[in-house]
Amino acid sequence: MKMVVCPLVHIEAVVAEHHPSHMITLLDPEFQIETPEGLAPERHLRLAIWDICDPQEGMTPPGEAHVRELLTFGRDWSAEAPLLIHCWAGISRSTATAFMLACQRNPDVPELEIARRLRQAAPHAYPNRRLVRLADLALGRGGRMVEAVEAIGDNGFATMGRPFVLPANF
Repeated sequence: MKMVVCPLVHIEAVVAEHHPSHMITLLDPEFQIETPEGLAPERHLRLAIWDICDPQEGMTPPGEAHVRELLTFGRDWSAEAPLLIHCWAGISRSTATAFMLACQRNPDVPELEIARRLRQAAPHAYPNRRLVRLADLALGRGGRMVEAVEAIGDNGFATMGRPFVLPANF
């Protein structure tokens, strides 16, 4: 099955088009959203984290507990219907999450191959490096996830992403 990644502004259209069974929201605490109609609330993971890589006063960076929640939620997703992952712009937190879940589901696929598929599907992707680093540690990937996202480079300074699909299994 597939993961669909998008910015917040496209949630309604993506839900209508792809009919996801599960959803991950990665937004600043003051911008958390309700579960879209038609999706069971227990299948909607909402994480209140800022899109930062280093701690900043008054802001919650992604942490180990967040990554554990994401990996557990991803493991519990049956993949019978799409998983929707979104953040504010669909560029950093959501693409990092899609990358980590693809690495989790495909332990024998090289990280660079997954990162290149991410770049092909989403030229605007710039995965949050802190999320990737923490996921790399949690999954025991030996730094290869971090190296892979560094290898695909930046996103040309895109400020807003567009919806895209990434396979769950490679």
